[in-house]
Amino acid sequence: MKAAIVNPYFDTLGGGERYTMAVATTLVKLGYSVFLQWSDETIKEKLEARFGIQLKGVQIVDDVKRGDGYDVCFWLSDGSIPLLRAKKNIIHFQFPFQGVNDRTLLNKMKLWRVNSVVCNSEFTKRFIDREFGVNSVVVYPPVDTVSFKPKRKKENKIVYVGRFSALTQSKRQDVLVDVFHELQKQGYKNWRLGLIGGAEIGAGHILSDLKKKARGLSVDFLEGATFAKLRDYVGKSKLFWSASGFEIDETKEPVKVEHFGITVVEAMSAGAVPLVYKAGGHLEIVDNNNGYLWETKEQLLNQTIKLINDPKTWRSYSMRAITESKKYSYERFEKEFSAII
Repeated sequence: MKAAIVNPYFDTLGGGERYTMAVATTLVKLGYSVFLQWSDETIKEKLEARFGIQLKGVQIVDDVKRGDGYDVCFWLSDGSIPLLRAKKNIIHFQFPFQGVNDRTLLNKMKLWRVNSVVCNSEFTKRFIDREFGVNSVVVYPPVDTVSFKPKRKKENKIVYVGRFSALTQSKRQDVLVDVFHELQKQGYKNWRLGLIGGAEIGAGHILSDLKKKARGLSVDFLEGATFAKLRDYVGKSKLFWSASGFEIDETKEPVKVEHFGITVVEAMSAGAVPLVYKAGGHLEIVDNNNGYLWETKEQLLNQTIKLINDPKTWRSYSMRAITESKKYSYERFEKEFSAII
């Protein structure tokens, strides 16, 4: 059996690419030979290094011809509906597209060839179903809850993981640096902030501006960190911050907020308590039992200080975060995606 996979954003090495790799490894386990469409074969090594996976049974090819001759075609959409030709066709939406005028007769005809439309969160589904007139299935991204574990000795570290880019989402690491600056001004000099993310695509001046803003502060920049370095830093961290989507009206620009939040769950699995901006997919992961949702910089600062000064509360949230993260295991993903196949 043969399976084709298309993702136009492989070189961004972000959450959508991690999701796509989970699809690839699941298909291999189901007995498929998997073919990824990409022009550069070195992408396979980059994907393996970034996500800590082995892509045995996966080949890189120039063109999968929209699934023609394949048993399965998994296509990550860029907002358009392709005409797919495999025996079974799956379109995945990682972004909550809207306003692309896609309830056309042509798209309806193309959708007749699609067996399943899959979204990464209820937040994404809400926009996709309305935009395309479909009833999509939500399969949450898988998280390596086995590899992400709390280190025996936690350190006074706050971490955020996300691309140094503004291509689509508004990651807003600058907000985190601002709040961390205020935290240090208030006397918490023995804490560090770690900003981890890829800078391969769309970083532009963002990274250099962030470094200037963070000058003189205890901020670590880990650009394009390997999976091992990422896992180690997150495992040592006590808190996870995210300002993704800050000051964005998600009803008007849903694509700019966090659509799910894989790195949030990874941090939870490692025992880092999440303090994340109250928008998008964050609301499906974090609640008052396993972390904090915030809306202003002042709230983020005050919630952080509360946890720093109350180790007992931090510990209870940390334990619940670890427990809640198990909902998003690879085993769960493989079971749900296999049912679709």
